[in-house]
Amino acid sequence: MGFLDKLNNGGGRNRLDRRGFLKRFGAAGALSGATLLGGRELVNAQDAGQHELHSGSRHRLAGHGLGAVGRVDHAANGFHPSDILTDFDGGEVSRDRSGKTVREYTFVVADKEIEVAPGVFFPAWTYNNRVPGPTIRATEGDRIRIEMVNASEHPHTMHFHGFHPSGMDGVPGFGEAQPGESFTYDFIADPFGTHLYHCHSLPLPQHIHRGLYGAFIVDPKQGRPDAHEMVMVMNAFDTNFDNENEVYAVNTIAFAYMNDPIKINAGELQRAHVINITEFDPINSIHLHANFFHLYRTGTSLQPDEFTDTISMGQAERHMIEFTYKQPGQFMFHAHQTEFVELGWMSAFEVA
Repeated sequence: MGFLDKLNNGGGRNRLDRRGFLKRFGAAGALSGATLLGGRELVNAQDAGQHELHSGSRHRLAGHGLGAVGRVDHAANGFHPSDILTDFDGGEVSRDRSGKTVREYTFVVADKEIEVAPGVFFPAWTYNNRVPGPTIRATEGDRIRIEMVNASEHPHTMHFHGFHPSGMDGVPGFGEAQPGESFTYDFIADPFGTHLYHCHSLPLPQHIHRGLYGAFIVDPKQGRPDAHEMVMVMNAFDTNFDNENEVYAVNTIAFAYMNDPIKINAGELQRAHVINITEFDPINSIHLHANFFHLYRTGTSLQPDEFTDTISMGQAERHMIEFTYKQPGQFMFHAHQTEFVELGWMSAFEVA
């Protein structure tokens, strides 16, 4: 299969049609079994969805038609969405001759099939064998050195949102590595904020959509108040390569945080770095139930910009949000596009 054929056709095991599915089965069918996401075929999917909808076999939020049937094999994927939430990578730390902190990383780009919903596989392109890639974390003024090794079949880059020299921009001609080659990015982490990195090789929609992206968190020198911190990368997958997404998620796996709600403590400050890298849809969004959050746009301020419970974000927009739940319980958070909810972007906090 040639390069363009692979880009257009993907070669994944499952090709679910989003529009046809929603038109045929409607919201109830989509919710109840994201059951369709739980099977390898669409055969008898309506019967399976109706069975799950009326079975009453589970009594938590995840059992009221709000989650996938079955479980993704996270071990086979090589990463778990619950770990991605709090897996901050500070690199190998040293100091240069001037005394500046240097953080060094090695990123390997490789093709890898991943399971994005129970029984639904996607031919991803990955940084260090996971989607999203590792969360890079530094303090403003730190020197970042990243060796990117291209072990895939296509040219790739790492483009960082933030300040850097033109030679470090991670675009064709300025930091692109051909198959079998490597490139070392070297720049200063600046400005502080919630940022991201992604491949900027062409065709750009495919290099982003396939999974080549991750969070880049730069802390202010003076720090921030203590909080429980999380990274939430809103992404989606076009499983049949028709330029429309069939699966939506936070940190890649549909309904991951319905099956395994995020455990947090009542009265504890929560800080979430929320990044939208969804391709093929103009906006994505996040809404918290029974709560409001302080919004720090792009995370580049020490003072909040807004107090709200819902924000909409274009691709590459990212914000830092802070909130506290006063009482224990289980609380939803999700996109406020209902179609995205039905196709995987539904989550929950379990507050103790």
